[in-house]
Amino acid sequence: MIINSANLDALRVGFKTSFQGGLGQAASQHLRISTVVPATTKEQKYGWLGKIPNVREWIGPRAVQNLQSHDYAIKEKPWELTIGVDRDDIETDNLGIYAPMFAEMGQSTGSKWDMLVFDLLKAGFATECYDGQYFFDTDHPVLDADGAPVSVANTDGGAGTPWFLLDVSRMLKPIILQKRKDFEFVAIDRLTDDNVFRNKEFQYGADARGNAGFGFWQFAWGSKQTLDATHYATARAALSGMKGDYGRPIGIMPNLLVVPPALESAARKILNSEYATGGETNEWKGTAELLVVPWLA
Repeated sequence: MIINSANLDALRVGFKTSFQGGLGQAASQHLRISTVVPATTKEQKYGWLGKIPNVREWIGPRAVQNLQSHDYAIKEKPWELTIGVDRDDIETDNLGIYAPMFAEMGQSTGSKWDMLVFDLLKAGFATECYDGQYFFDTDHPVLDADGAPVSVANTDGGAGTPWFLLDVSRMLKPIILQKRKDFEFVAIDRLTDDNVFRNKEFQYGADARGNAGFGFWQFAWGSKQTLDATHYATARAALSGMKGDYGRPIGIMPNLLVVPPALESAARKILNSEYATGGETNEWKGTAELLVVPWLA
């Protein structure tokens, strides 16, 4: 192949097409448990997470529900993936290996948001959320009906493989995916570019800016106990009975069970089997959807 501007333009289009094809094949499981929030700054604060608004009977003047101030912020991180194409490979038409590489590049960048969201979910047992406690903890501070602080749990501990029961029906899901810039295909492939002149290498890449953080802990239950009917029932009861400040029910209805591949069989027995282990009717059949996530392995 003669290396000129026209051929390099055509090559760039071909590489980008392969990249876009791989991007379209990437999983998007993170959208099930995360709310995507656009950002315009490197760090965005979420102080309003301290208060879930409540409708009250309108008697007398309006009661303005000021959002409790918390210093919780999500700071963006830059992400990139770059592939170098040797000039010799272009001149000798040795380009067959690059189409699958660029497709894989697209799939890898598309999967980055999944990895980011589910890595954070898995780290929730040891990572703080807006109230200063770990996202999955036994002592989240909440005010009871009399206004006295009490501790509320959204985990029952354990030391096994983690699994999660979530309410993902709300406008704000348990994880916040903050994006300032999504992945975009870029190229440094002019004959006059420094990398071409010095290293005879044309470079193609994708980059993005974003990060993940926690939403309301009340919408999620994390457990490292054995995934069985007993512990599943504990998780459902705890989430469904979750209350906000002053004893106000929040109306949580857990509807998504998230597990790694190792727990798929146990999860299917709980959610799909007609009968329980003792032969009685399985009361938990169909009570939630199942999401098996390879990023949790």
